[in-house]
Amino acid sequence: MPQLRVHNLTIALDGYAAGPDQGPDHPLGVGGERLHQWTLRTRGSREQLGRSDGEDGLDDALWRRGEEGIGATIMGRNMFGPLRGPWEDESWTGWWGEEPPYRHPVFVLTHHARPSVAMRGGTTFHFVTDGIESALKQAFDAADGADVRLGGGPATIQAYLRAGLVDELHVAIAPILLGGGVRLFDGIGPGLGYECAELVSSPAVVHARFRKVVPSGPPITVP
Repeated sequence: MPQLRVHNLTIALDGYAAGPDQGPDHPLGVGGERLHQWTLRTRGSREQLGRSDGEDGLDDALWRRGEEGIGATIMGRNMFGPLRGPWEDESWTGWWGEEPPYRHPVFVLTHHARPSVAMRGGTTFHFVTDGIESALKQAFDAADGADVRLGGGPATIQAYLRAGLVDELHVAIAPILLGGGVRLFDGIGPGLGYECAELVSSPAVVHARFRKVVPSGPPITVP
């Protein structure tokens, strides 16, 4: 059965998944780009940029896992760009240039309607105004049997976690402190039914994989 997955989401030691003051000059918030230095060194990410260098190993293997079996992506408007409010300027088409790396349908959560935008390489951005469940249904339909990747940002992932809709969550913990921004796990607790299924470490980051616990049967009644 197709799943909703989060991969390669990096947080700092103090829990922040994005730095403060996100804007055109700081897409990930001030200092947030340091979170993802480990991904930029992997061979898989370098290949995506058309390069032939990069490092193999654990980080590369886990980076590649996030690219496997994905047929559509969901992201929040904060991840799509720095603009807020109505789409007064529809020339903005994301941070990724004319050929984004997704190469499949991407569903952007927003409060303001906008026509879909087709980009080079097969990426089409669709703008969803009627909530996270509608975006998920549209993404599963577009993925045609493949899994859907939840790209972020942190607030969007929190919303799907609280709704119990995320099946797998891979978090990389970077050895830095951001001191401010947006934390991933604020308001997320064990009552939501997620458990840590894997914990491994490379020289660069610690990888934690969480999965949603599926009850094995009805509760046992003790007489």
